[in-house]
Amino acid sequence: MLRVAVVGSGPSGCYTAQSLIQRDPEVHVDVLDRLPCPYGLVRYGVAPDHEKIKSLQGSLRTVLEHERVRFLGGVRVGGPGGLPVEHLRGLYHAVVYCVGAATDRRLGIPGEELPGSWSATEFVSWYSAHPDAADAGFLRGVRSAVVIGVGNVAVDVTRMLVRGAAELRPTDIPQAALDTLAASGLTEVQMAGRRGPAQARFTTKELRELGGLPGTEVTVDPAELALDPADPGALPAGPRRNVEVLRDWAARPATPAARRIRLRFFLRPVELLAEGGRVAAVRFERTAPDGAGGVTGTGRYEDVPAQLVLRSVGYRGVPLEGLPFDPASGTIPHREGRVLRDGVPSPGEYVAGWIKRGPTGVIGTNRPCAKETVTSLLADAPALGRADVPADPVEALRAAGVAPVPWDGWLAIERAEAELGARLGRGVVKLADWDTLLGAARVP
Repeated sequence: MLRVAVVGSGPSGCYTAQSLIQRDPEVHVDVLDRLPCPYGLVRYGVAPDHEKIKSLQGSLRTVLEHERVRFLGGVRVGGPGGLPVEHLRGLYHAVVYCVGAATDRRLGIPGEELPGSWSATEFVSWYSAHPDAADAGFLRGVRSAVVIGVGNVAVDVTRMLVRGAAELRPTDIPQAALDTLAASGLTEVQMAGRRGPAQARFTTKELRELGGLPGTEVTVDPAELALDPADPGALPAGPRRNVEVLRDWAARPATPAARRIRLRFFLRPVELLAEGGRVAAVRFERTAPDGAGGVTGTGRYEDVPAQLVLRSVGYRGVPLEGLPFDPASGTIPHREGRVLRDGVPSPGEYVAGWIKRGPTGVIGTNRPCAKETVTSLLADAPALGRADVPADPVEALRAAGVAPVPWDGWLAIERAEAELGARLGRGVVKLADWDTLLGAARVP
């Protein structure tokens, strides 16, 4: 019997477990997660008003409820206070690391550290009730905000900034975040990209959602659209539809609205400007197409007022103590999912998901990625059958001072969130801090 640990319970971890149990009727899989709650970015990265995408939790749940799969939450691997990688490796025949890309890319410009300047990741974690997130006063005194980036995460945070309480109340957003967003005095959000609309990374579906927000006007500067040399008719379907939506918005007359979203292009941030010790504006340099698919600076600048700046320029993997790491790509070196140490496959160590390939693709991209890794693992299986693997790794974890949150503990958290929602006159409402989560899971 093969015992495999999968570190990470997001889509890549669950798809890895699913592929293992489907392809080997003897394998048993423990899915470990640092958090007491499963589903990774589906729980803590998908916006609360995107209920269709969040419903993917149902299919991931089916994997974690399989008779040969166990969920073990609250298990930190590597780093201070975490279970050493070497110790974990000794408890299983194989370990697959599906730890994602846990941090964000930086702008690398002056003023980025000012109060009021945050990563979109931090803002998303706050309104998604991640227990590591703090109420950082994101919207305190904010009248205007700038979101730097033109991908789907940038669209998500822009949309959430202007959502009203009536639209968010039926979601599972934590009550404190709902109250803060509902009381916000913000009236304008500008979302800016350094290149043109044809190069924007958001999907048309996400983009169109901005145009359907109650009490909110979306504006696009026709002059900025005109700077893009791309022929819409020659573009792939996705970018072509994006340009069509943007041109439609640019042609509409202005209408009165309580809030406004401005979509900006060909603007590169060069500095965050301060006033009173916190961010007050973003200085952008106007860019122009360079004829080779990129942009070049023009030497013309524009200062955009903002008391809140959210950068959304991509995720990045972080090193896991005890494993090799490629700082250039932010990934663990591998060959077909096999972890490479000094260029040589390390027996019994594998990767899948963003820490394997970088933060690319959509949720479904994790399926073929996981299958490739599982194919390698099962091909190696005859050489992995060590006799010193404990009969029950959970007992060994407890002996090492680790108290895993079992699946029943997660179900108790679910019940507590439903009960909280009922008391507040809402549906399910997420619990947002470690003590409350662990208390609900009845972990001492």
